[in-house]
Amino acid sequence: MLIFEILLSPNDPAESKKYKMKNFFIHESSYIEESAKVGKGTKIWHFSHVMANCELGKNCNIGQNVVISPNVKLGENVKIQNNVSIYTGVIAEDNVFIGPSVVFTNIINPRSSVNRRGEYIKTILCEGSSIGANSTIICGVIIGKYSLIGAGSVVTKNVQNYSLVVGNPARHVGWVSQYGNKLKFDESGFAICNESKQKYVLLKNEVKLIDETT
Repeated sequence: MLIFEILLSPNDPAESKKYKMKNFFIHESSYIEESAKVGKGTKIWHFSHVMANCELGKNCNIGQNVVISPNVKLGENVKIQNNVSIYTGVIAEDNVFIGPSVVFTNIINPRSSVNRRGEYIKTILCEGSSIGANSTIICGVIIGKYSLIGAGSVVTKNVQNYSLVVGNPARHVGWVSQYGNKLKFDESGFAICNESKQKYVLLKNEVKLIDETT
């Protein structure tokens, strides 16, 4: 079993001893606050900051220059690319992918002179969803399971499971499989992913794996 150790300055033996047995990786240029919880096998790269009371699941990968604000929760195997700020109110379930320079919000009507810290709005990224580079996610939405947000999109409303959305504002343009491939449904409402060979059904404008409907 591979055990990851924190990379620390050799001039800081106290910190080196403190983190010696941790089974996750933190680059020496990053800062993790003491109350944050980091799961086994997670990697946190250059110049990132994980703030108080965050929970990061197992085997996450946090890229360069990422800020994770207080009380944010990430599931297992969440991948966050470079230059992303995950603000308080965001919850990411297992296997979520967040592309480089994605923007999140947590207040609908921000004002510099008005303190609305007690009014943060929850945003949920459901299992297996992927958010393309440079997208903006307006707070309060639910990004459905295995949905795919095209690069540069501005998401202003809920996204359905397995939905492909693009544009500003983001609009539904098709359906994708759990592998992220576009699904083409026949007249009977069935489609097969060309990569995984999983079969899907489209019923009443909802997509499900065929096993989920039996």
